[in-house]
Amino acid sequence: MEKDDVAIKIEHLYKNYKMFARKKDRLFETIFPVYQKHGEFSAIRDLNIEIKKGEILGILGKNGAGKSTLLKMITGVVTPSSGTININGKVSSLLELGTAFNMELTGEENIYQHGQVMGLSKEEIDKKKPEIIEFADIGEHLNQPVKTYSSGMFARLAFACAINVNPDILIVDEVLSVGDMAFQLKCFKKFEQFKEEGKTILFVTHNIADIIRNCNRVIILSSGNKIFDGDVKTGVDKYKKMIVGIEDDDIDEQKNIVEQKNNIKQSKKDGKLWKESFTQNPDMLTYGNKYAEIVDYGIFDCDGNCQTTINNKDEYIVRVKIKFNKTIDEPIFAFSIKDFKGLELGGVNTKSYKVITGTYKKGDIAIVEYKQVFPLAPEKYTLSFGCTKYKTNGDLEVFDRKYDAFFVEIMSYRDCLGVIDLKTQININRT
Repeated sequence: MEKDDVAIKIEHLYKNYKMFARKKDRLFETIFPVYQKHGEFSAIRDLNIEIKKGEILGILGKNGAGKSTLLKMITGVVTPSSGTININGKVSSLLELGTAFNMELTGEENIYQHGQVMGLSKEEIDKKKPEIIEFADIGEHLNQPVKTYSSGMFARLAFACAINVNPDILIVDEVLSVGDMAFQLKCFKKFEQFKEEGKTILFVTHNIADIIRNCNRVIILSSGNKIFDGDVKTGVDKYKKMIVGIEDDDIDEQKNIVEQKNNIKQSKKDGKLWKESFTQNPDMLTYGNKYAEIVDYGIFDCDGNCQTTINNKDEYIVRVKIKFNKTIDEPIFAFSIKDFKGLELGGVNTKSYKVITGTYKKGDIAIVEYKQVFPLAPEKYTLSFGCTKYKTNGDLEVFDRKYDAFFVEIMSYRDCLGVIDLKTQININRT
């Protein structure tokens, strides 16, 4: 790869923090540095990343994985313990909004101070100032000290300053939605503009839908280590497994068990499974502890016939069969529909609908039916299914999940704009 094609190159990056058991140990070591009284916490460990210009990189990981520490090192807020970060271009970050602000200065004076911190000349700031003022839209408060601002006004001005300096690299950490709805819309429009202009963007969020919608590459951090670097859908699927404590080795083992069971069922020829009528996804993601198993599924019309192609104006029945291998009280049954990018367009579960599911013993079979209209634009989609339960400590226990199990094609008798068919009735009266 040519050097000019690289926006950020990180090599062998480490960040360690000293950890003291007692406050007096910190003081003792400060006075007598030869005596080491601390342990160490590694926030980032031997990290290597090369980010191309124009890439939109999503960074995923649980709390404490090292995401914010990484971004702070890239922006220079935190100094690495060792390793190198080479940046090719001007960086603007939406991490800790307003860190360059002086609370005693007015909003207008802080626009100039922030611009100088970003390396802009007075002439460049003069040119950008009207755009920043219009974007922030805080009126006469612009001439008041920022210490008198509400948290919303402060965030609006800080966001406007950070996003209107025309950076080559934009770093975003869970702060796109600040202010009221009108301001949030402006924020997202600006973000879309940056994408269209081919800016390099590093995007940290816990909202998986935002990652799917915006990014073209994903990395996952865990305890400071990079454990995944690749395409968005595979990364998101891996992150979903991490959230519920499932490892890839467990998935492979479970997949082999499922395949063996499916082969046994088919070899017995004891009747056709519903799912055999549909186009199965060879890359279906399945995992869980198998205390309950999703053994069959399909879409049917009101007469009970399997339907691989459905109309977006008619009602259908999504039917799922679950076999229980252990006694379970009040399991949660769920299904969802996604587009081919992996974006979840809608879904339901028995908990959110306050449906009492009951108790199931080992060997019991449950057949769950969802009567459903799919008011979506004509396209191919995937259906996903789940059987889970919340433990008494609040953790989610996954018995079985089948993500993107099979494909279904939705048809429409008219053209649709966007993803959803609004089913609008149009009346025109001439007077």
